[in-house]
Amino acid sequence: MEKELRIIISGGGTGGHIFPAVSIANAIMELRPDAKILFVGAEGRMEMQRVPDAGYQIIGLPIAGFDRKHLWKNVSVVIKLLRSQWKARSIIKNFRPQVAVGVGGYASGPTLKTAGMMGIPTLIQEQNSYAGVTNKLLAQKARKICVAYDGMEKFFPADKIIMTGNPVRQNLTKAMPDKEDALRSFNLQPGKKTILIVGGSLGARTINNTLTAGLSAIKANSDVQFIWQTGKYYYPQVTEAVKAAGELPNLYVTDFIKDMAAAYAAADLVISRAGAGSISEFCLLHKPVVLVPSPNVAEDHQTKNALALVDKQAAICVKDSEAESALIDIALSTINDGQKLEELSKNIAKLALPDSAKIIAQEVIKLAVSAAD
Repeated sequence: MEKELRIIISGGGTGGHIFPAVSIANAIMELRPDAKILFVGAEGRMEMQRVPDAGYQIIGLPIAGFDRKHLWKNVSVVIKLLRSQWKARSIIKNFRPQVAVGVGGYASGPTLKTAGMMGIPTLIQEQNSYAGVTNKLLAQKARKICVAYDGMEKFFPADKIIMTGNPVRQNLTKAMPDKEDALRSFNLQPGKKTILIVGGSLGARTINNTLTAGLSAIKANSDVQFIWQTGKYYYPQVTEAVKAAGELPNLYVTDFIKDMAAAYAAADLVISRAGAGSISEFCLLHKPVVLVPSPNVAEDHQTKNALALVDKQAAICVKDSEAESALIDIALSTINDGQKLEELSKNIAKLALPDSAKIIAQEVIKLAVSAAD
C-alpha cells in the first residue's frame, strides 16, 4: 500500500497565483486521491476565501509586502516576517509534509524558506519571464523549478529547471461553451465582433479609465461589442459613467466574471494586463490579445512577459502611459482586421503548453514519494 502523501502549497495574493495553485492541487488529487494538501496563504488576502471555495484547507500567515517607497514603514513588515517564519515552522511541524510547493506571493517566501531549513524538499513554480527576488533566493535550496518561459537559466540553476508552462483554471479547457450561447449569456448579439476587457481579478485603473473616457467611441462603434470586467473596487465609478453615457446595448459591464470560459468563448479579441497566468490562458485558447502591462509590479515583470509574446508576433503591447490615447483605437482597428486576428491567434497558439498542472503535479508527487521512502 502506498504511503499517504502530505503536501503544502504556499502563495497567493492575486488570482494569477491562486488559480495555478488550485490547478496544481486538483491535478495532484486526480493522480493521488489519497493525498492530503494544506495551503498556506497570507492573512487578509484573496486566497483566504478562494482556496476554501475550491475545497481545500488554508492557514494564513501574518505576512505583508515591503514598502519600497517608504522604507521606514518596513519595521513592522520585518516583525511580521519573523512571526510568519515562526508560524510556518509550527505549521510544518504539525502537518509533517513530504514536500512544499511555492507558487509566488507573500506567503511562499517564509513557508518555503522554513521548509528548506527543516530539510523538506521544495518545488518552485515561477510564472513570469523575469524571476522575482524571493524565488531567486528560494531557488538555492529548491529541488525543482517549474518555469513557463525560455531562457530562465539566467535566474536559476539549469539542472533544476523544468519547462512546464503555467497551469490554468481546469474549467477553461474542459468545458468551452458554443460562441453564440456565450454571447447570449452576456445579453449580446451573436454574429458581432466582441472585445473582452479584463484587468485581472482586482481590476486595472488605467484600463478602466481608458474605457470610461472612451465610452463615446464604444457608442459610435455599435457593430463591435464589449464585455468589460472592471474589478470590484472600480465598479461603482464605471457604472456611474456608463449610466451618464446613455444607452449602450453593445456593452456588458460587471465587477467580476464568474464564467471565464463563456467570456473567452464570446471574445474575438482580449484587452488585458500581462500577468503570467492570464497569458497562459490566452495561449491555450489561441486568443488574440492587446496587452497593457502593469507598471506597478516588482521588476516590471509584466512588460517582460508581454515583450516575450510581441517578439514572436503573438500579441500587441500598449504601454500603460500610452493606453488612454491609443488603446481603444488599436483595439478597434485590430478587431476589424481579420488577417491580423488570424495571425495573432496562430502565433499565440504555438506558445501553449497544455498539460502544465499535470506535469507539475507529477514532479511534486515524485519529490513527496522519494522523501517518504
